[in-house]
Amino acid sequence: AFSSALRTSRGRRGIIECSGKRPDIYIVTYLKIFNHEKEAVWRSSRCLYRLVPSRGSDSTTSNTEVGRVIISNAAITTSPEVNGQNQTSATLSCNLTNPTFPVKGHYWTNNGKIIDKSETNSDELYIEHEIKKVDYHSAGLYACVFLTEPQVNATIEVKVPPHVVAYKRSENANEKDKAVLTCMSQGYPLPTDWTWYKLKDDESVETAIVNGSDVKYEMKNTPNKTMLYVKDLDINSDMGMYQCQGTNQMGSDSDKIQLRVRSQLAALWPFLGIVAEVIILIAIIFIYEKRRKPDEINDDDDSGSAPLKSNAATNHKDKNVRQRNSN
Repeated sequence: AFSSALRTSRGRRGIIECSGKRPDIYIVTYLKIFNHEKEAVWRSSRCLYRLVPSRGSDSTTSNTEVGRVIISNAAITTSPEVNGQNQTSATLSCNLTNPTFPVKGHYWTNNGKIIDKSETNSDELYIEHEIKKVDYHSAGLYACVFLTEPQVNATIEVKVPPHVVAYKRSENANEKDKAVLTCMSQGYPLPTDWTWYKLKDDESVETAIVNGSDVKYEMKNTPNKTMLYVKDLDINSDMGMYQCQGTNQMGSDSDKIQLRVRSQLAALWPFLGIVAEVIILIAIIFIYEKRRKPDEINDDDDSGSAPLKSNAATNHKDKNVRQRNSN
């Protein structure tokens, strides 16, 4: 460990050298008059410094401190990174050496989140974490954290090929409109390259779609998502199966989306069907009325003539009776 004397005043700059590297400059604004129990800690991107009181040192003024700079040599040895291509399970390990202060506990994180049931108050310097199944769910950036002064940690990468899924298995759009096909990726590391393909009827590759090579296609990519815009849709050439493929340093994965293109008249067919039904119904009613009216007129004529004949006969009989009575 490298150590040297430091003499400075509160509020002034102090220069501390770090194992032969260029000096680090600190604004010393919180120094106190040290006794044998107090100390202060600095850390930088290059070194960790701990200022402890020097026993028996003489201070010329009350604003001056004398101390020793001690660089922490704590280090963590980790297990190698995990390759999901040839490992189905894994055990991550960390071994802490030369801690400056005692360890008061430790825990594990995955992608910045503390893993459940990994926190403990143990002072052990060697810890492990078991991954029962290495896949896109468990892949990520793991870290072991030791609770000492200062806190120290180390990272272990668990890498797997990407897991690519289509956001929707099929997409419908109208002719002359624009369709958007979307694929997502899970796992670690995320894809560094995305590719789209137009497939033939037998799902063999017809052509690779290159972004910017055709005004019909536009690709927008992020590490975990890709979107393909198909413009000015044609019902004959654009309808069919599309494939998205994501690739990272561990491998590739892909998924398929069915694009269906409707005719521009597709929206009119329901309306035209309703209109046709109304016209047919009106025609049926009209024909029925035309056929029914002559029959009703004949029936009315027949029923109206009978009472007239009956009344005439009755009047004739009454007249004969009156004539006989007069005789």
